[in-house]
Amino acid sequence: MSDDGLTLRTLTTDDLPALSDMLARAFLSDPSEGFRHREGLVFEPDRSHGVFDGDELIGMGEILSRKITVPGAGPTPFAGITSVGVAPGHRRRGALTRVMRAQLHGLHDDGAEPIAALWASESVIYPRFGYGLAAQFYRAKIRAKAAYQPGVELEAERVREVGREQAIPLIKAIYDKEAPQRVGALDRPGATWEFNLDDPEGRRNGATALKFAVLPDGYAIYRVKSDWHEEGPRGTLIVQELVATTPETYATLYRFLLDYDLIGTVETFAALDEPLIHLLADPRRISRSGGDSLWVRLVDVDRVLKTRRYGIPVDLVFGVRDAFCPWNTGNWRLVTDEGGNADVTRVEDAPDLELDVIDLGAIFLGGTRPSTLAAAGRIKERTAGAVSRATAAFASDREPSCLESF
Repeated sequence: MSDDGLTLRTLTTDDLPALSDMLARAFLSDPSEGFRHREGLVFEPDRSHGVFDGDELIGMGEILSRKITVPGAGPTPFAGITSVGVAPGHRRRGALTRVMRAQLHGLHDDGAEPIAALWASESVIYPRFGYGLAAQFYRAKIRAKAAYQPGVELEAERVREVGREQAIPLIKAIYDKEAPQRVGALDRPGATWEFNLDDPEGRRNGATALKFAVLPDGYAIYRVKSDWHEEGPRGTLIVQELVATTPETYATLYRFLLDYDLIGTVETFAALDEPLIHLLADPRRISRSGGDSLWVRLVDVDRVLKTRRYGIPVDLVFGVRDAFCPWNTGNWRLVTDEGGNADVTRVEDAPDLELDVIDLGAIFLGGTRPSTLAAAGRIKERTAGAVSRATAAFASDREPSCLESF
């Protein structure tokens, strides 16, 4: 028992009703059987922590055992931080800090996953605990029937819209082929697919149930929302996920969605380097707005930096500050070879670059460049040329993309 009357403990399956109801209220929803079912699909009780005021659960956070694709090394274990919430009326009591400490210090003490990552409901919160903005996305609205550039190649095979049960084994196989190739993509073990495709009517915002369109090398998951006015139909097609393993399949799937009958606008959720705009004859047929997706936390600097591959050979010393996980504070020498493999050691040498662990998390997947953070004054260059070398080393071929909120 702490002085303020709050206690923290590992949760159990018996806590599922209480945690589901508390999370629903924390995220401005009504507690329901559907919400409890959804939470239970991916709940790992032995990796979940709750803060209690007496017998009342007032704060919590869970860890999902997942893998994320990192540059050059493919799927790598990481701690997916999720279901973090504090009950209304109990904020500013330190419950969130206790959960974050239990998660990050526990991962370190157990020698578990060296990477943690999350989607932030409020982005101002998580830098306090060492999370850096590692990947972004954009929301796009495309006018239906928008023409392609001349010469865009399409698949000869026609896109098929199929039922949910027929689609699931097809899309699983395609996703499992593509995800290991795309930095930031997650594996989907166990009931993760059921969680992602959970589709109760209350979550549709007036649109249809999920629909599925497939080709041999790609698929789209989407829903449609009817709307009419005096000039005719102007419905909306909302893309939840589109995965394609070839350029032709990608173009064909979007052609199918853009030409959907009775639709005026296609809305999609896309990676920063999404090629769609370059298919369109008129790029102004698409409007975009951005947002943050993955926030990455390096639990153990030395273990994390060895998990990925690097673009060029470098020998750099990083002076790292980490107030929340102090074992990371110090000078770390990163040496990479021609194959992109890394060796990381703690040294007493003067740093070539000084930065916070937040910034190291931000650059880890290659989506946030060291040169960008240096321009913002967040990374301090102490050796001439160090920022340029670090930027080349951490770069990846494409922007990291995690279009799966967890």
